Amino acid sequence: MDGWNAESDAASLLSQLGVNEDLHYNMMSELDGKTKVRVLIAQSLFGNPDILIMDEPTNELDFETIKWLENFLINYENTVIVVSHDRHFLDTVCTHISDIDFGKITHYTGNYSFWYESSQLALKQRAQQNKKSEEKKKELEEFIARFSANVAKSKQATSRKKMIDKLNIEEIKPSSRRYPGIIFEMDRESGDQILNVNQLLFDEISKPIDFTLNKENKVVLYSKDSKISSKFYEIINGIDTNYSGEFQWGSTISKSYLPLNNDSYFNKNINLIDWLRQWANNDEEREEVFIRGFLGKMIFSGEEALKSCNVLSGGEKVRCILSKMMMERSNFLMLDEPTNHLDLETIQTLNNSLIKFKGNLILTTHDYEFANSVGNRVIEIGTNGIIDKLMTFEDYLSDNKVKLLREEIY
Repeated sequence: MDGWNAESDAASLLSQLGVNEDLHYNMMSELDGKTKVRVLIAQSLFGNPDILIMDEPTNELDFETIKWLENFLINYENTVIVVSHDRHFLDTVCTHISDIDFGKITHYTGNYSFWYESSQLALKQRAQQNKKSEEKKKELEEFIARFSANVAKSKQATSRKKMIDKLNIEEIKPSSRRYPGIIFEMDRESGDQILNVNQLLFDEISKPIDFTLNKENKVVLYSKDSKISSKFYEIINGIDTNYSGEFQWGSTISKSYLPLNNDSYFNKNINLIDWLRQWANNDEEREEVFIRGFLGKMIFSGEEALKSCNVLSGGEKVRCILSKMMMERSNFLMLDEPTNHLDLETIQTLNNSLIKFKGNLILTTHDYEFANSVGNRVIEIGTNGIIDKLMTFEDYLSDNKVKLLREEIY
């Protein structure tokens, strides 16, 4: 460590992680939670340690700061051990995956996507009893070749490609992890009128919001201030009435909503079967067998379905809300930070399900892979305006004209 430059190096790290210069000499006790996370990350990076251990480093970070951290770690020469539920971060940074399951650690070559896709292929092959071993071997070799060919050209990715090329197919094993079954079906297709928002104004913003949603729009709703996006959801769901302007849903629209704060759904001392029964629409849906089917898809089977709803973990609550949403069979989904508290298996399955969903949706998430793979339109609401672009999230963040607009709305 260069003692002469230690203070300026520390200041540079803090600034690059989004900690404003006027906070550099504040006490930690004076900082808010998000800023504390950034300071702790700077502390871990400072001094170029031989081994860097990071536990969920992307939590509380915006996309720009995550991108900076990814680039920093890509060029980091020493060992990094990271625990994360951010798949894009894992894919960008990691050369190996260590899977801890049933008390056993298994090491794999490649990033998260390679581990997930290869283990799923191996699982599918295990079920194909009639396929010859030579055919299975060839299928795995072709998968490795395709994945290797698509690897990016960065230094980190090139190193990972060499490892994958040398990989013995015998090392590819089926995953023992359980994936939930998430399928969003619709009772009816929506008409042409979806949602119209006209001059909507509330306390957290200074300029009114106007936009119209069309069929097939899957919107990534984003704001640097999560209070703005959450307030918007509460207003269009009729929960918060403190606003001016108006919004109008199409007459054929049926809605399902996963809120950021779902505590109000779980304040009764009833088991999960009775909890989900509250949203049944007819006698058939009230049957225990019917309800257990939806709970079972979210891995609440057997005795698990009889636990009280007021003792659930954060992830279990989200899985219950997802069971409710599947049972409602709506054609418009709203999800405010759905990946919070979820494990990677559920995140991956939910992501795939929303890609396949035929209706409309509005989604707010800090999971880059989720936003980019699901959304085809981005609406960003700042305190001083709105940006509405028909493009992927990746294109939105990288567009230079959009970057200038984003500076104006905050």
